[in-house]
Amino acid sequence: MNSAPPLSRPLRKAVLPVAGFGTRVLPATKAIPKEMLPVFDRPAIQYVVDEALDAGIEHIVFVTGRNKGAIEDYFDRAYELEVTLRDKGKTAQLKEIEAPIRPAGSMSFVRQQAALGLGHAVWCARDIVGDEPFAVMLPDMLMMAQPSCLAQMANAYAKTGGNIIAVEPTDTPELYGVITPESRDGRMIKMKGMVEKPKREQAPSNLFISGRYILQPEIFDLLASQAPGAGGEIQLTDAMARLMQTQSFHALEYEGVTYDCGDKLGYLRANAAFALANAEYGARAAATLRDELTKRS
Repeated sequence: MNSAPPLSRPLRKAVLPVAGFGTRVLPATKAIPKEMLPVFDRPAIQYVVDEALDAGIEHIVFVTGRNKGAIEDYFDRAYELEVTLRDKGKTAQLKEIEAPIRPAGSMSFVRQQAALGLGHAVWCARDIVGDEPFAVMLPDMLMMAQPSCLAQMANAYAKTGGNIIAVEPTDTPELYGVITPESRDGRMIKMKGMVEKPKREQAPSNLFISGRYILQPEIFDLLASQAPGAGGEIQLTDAMARLMQTQSFHALEYEGVTYDCGDKLGYLRANAAFALANAEYGARAAATLRDELTKRS
């Protein structure tokens, strides 16, 4: 019988796997980390970090790879630029570049030295996470939600404990991993399984796993012994399926919209959506997009 770990263990840490090559958006990512590509007015990774902070996360662990130094630099001070902006009285821009900087010791960076899959990337963070629950946030997936997707999940976790996955309805379940539901209470769904890219007619639900997880630390022992799965990589979902045999798993159909920046059209859609939602530029962004569409009609 599945049982939830004690509810007293708070959610304090988040793991962000950022070691991928970004092959679906080449050539833009040949020399620039895909996480640093701008989505309207800021790098994509900034939205994910803001979501984590909105959920009360205290420590963020980036699992990086070679040629990803720009991510670490982005969250560090840029003294020369700060001095220049301060001397020129550009206080608004100064505040913008200082905003991503977190207190010393609240971010860690660990290397994934080989591309062995998402499960392996999460496992690389084991010593920093330690024996406590943690979130996994895929930086390709940007969530537009208020409160943030992870904040909604954290609120659900405080009530149920265990392991929680964010899900969202889709018309194309064959393109994603989807959950197998057991029972439902509002937006919370007790799970009994997951299926990766099922045939449409065999999909157990239309709820796809959208890139946010809250997991218990016991997953690390399972990842350490996890055999390679799809694509010859260590898959996080395979270890989660094993953990589901002993711990409770729920899916939260969160209130919001997911934008997949992992391919070129998804990245374009995210840029348009976040531009339109921007409080300062949204109206002008809408007019600009309309003008461009009119020219091509």
